[in-house]
Amino acid sequence: MTMTSSPVLITLTDLDRAELDALARARKAPLRMVQRAWIVLAAADGQYNAQIARDLGLHVDTVRTWRGRFASDGMKGLADRPRSDGHRCSLPPWWPGSRRWPVRCPPSTGCRCHGGRVRTLPAKPSPAASPRRCPGRRVRRWLDADAIKPWLHRSWIFPRAPDFAVKAERVLDLYERVWEGRRLRPDGYVISADEKSQLQALRRRHDDLPTGPERTRRVEFEYSRCGTLAYLAALDVHHATVIGRCAPTTGIVPFGDLVEQVMTREPYASARRVFWVVDNGSSHAGQASVERIREAWPTAVLVHLPIHASWLNQIEIYFSIVQRKVIKPGNFADLTALEHRLLGFEARYNATASPFNWRYTKADLNAYLERLATHEPLSPAA
Repeated sequence: MTMTSSPVLITLTDLDRAELDALARARKAPLRMVQRAWIVLAAADGQYNAQIARDLGLHVDTVRTWRGRFASDGMKGLADRPRSDGHRCSLPPWWPGSRRWPVRCPPSTGCRCHGGRVRTLPAKPSPAASPRRCPGRRVRRWLDADAIKPWLHRSWIFPRAPDFAVKAERVLDLYERVWEGRRLRPDGYVISADEKSQLQALRRRHDDLPTGPERTRRVEFEYSRCGTLAYLAALDVHHATVIGRCAPTTGIVPFGDLVEQVMTREPYASARRVFWVVDNGSSHAGQASVERIREAWPTAVLVHLPIHASWLNQIEIYFSIVQRKVIKPGNFADLTALEHRLLGFEARYNATASPFNWRYTKADLNAYLERLATHEPLSPAA
């Protein structure tokens, strides 16, 4: 192919060549700047645009553009030029020090940003505020760098139990093997128990494809439902032993069966006391459940967490492991297969597990409650 000489000739000074050489070999410089330096150096050596594009894997128009910009503006021509945001918002710009919040342009203005683009509006515009327009891309960068992002939110539950601290501290003491100010004896055990309900046996319409070189595991999207079951489990906090069972559903009777399963096996059958840490689920809620368990098993002590404090129940950590390693992604022929998988994983876990490294103490709890006490809501509760 015959190539004609480029009409743009590049002549480099010693200073320009040294600066371009350093940029072309820089390891932390942006790739686009490195490519532009190589374009100019190759052009200065007399190479054609097409040859430079082929050697660098670029389009010939890209080579022509940066060759021309360097020829006209020198090293400054290699920098990015200011870009337009496509359209500009007619709302006032962001001013440092002003109170700001995200808004959307009203449809009546004809501005397309009402479709979801973030904009800001100063609470008290400066008298000297310029009527200039502010690109939305620039506003977005300002907001991303701001310490306060009022357009983001997180859901949370404010602890409303009046005895939240008292009940929570009892459980945290048990995790440290303390009850009512005294150390537990070696024949005292702490059990964390709960139910994982509505576990679905999903049968995929095609078998899973295993992982391979440069290929992740593939799970069929379509499935049929084969029913649900509940998984009830009790975790010995200090010995990392899980005792579980499956049932068609949760309730007082299935939970009672779990307690019986634990209390009739050693070392819990001959223990002096076995403390059961539970939440306020309907299967074991209220003082009636405490008396029911104590009547059936005199050495068992049911200890309730405060309302909305399941995050203090260590069995939830084990359930999260089960969710990741057993339930998802699910492909079970029927409920029996799901039950076998759950109980099989339980046996595997008991063979290798160690107690959780629980670090949340009463000091952390008190600090958390102090932060809540000084929290100022945006508006009074209804």
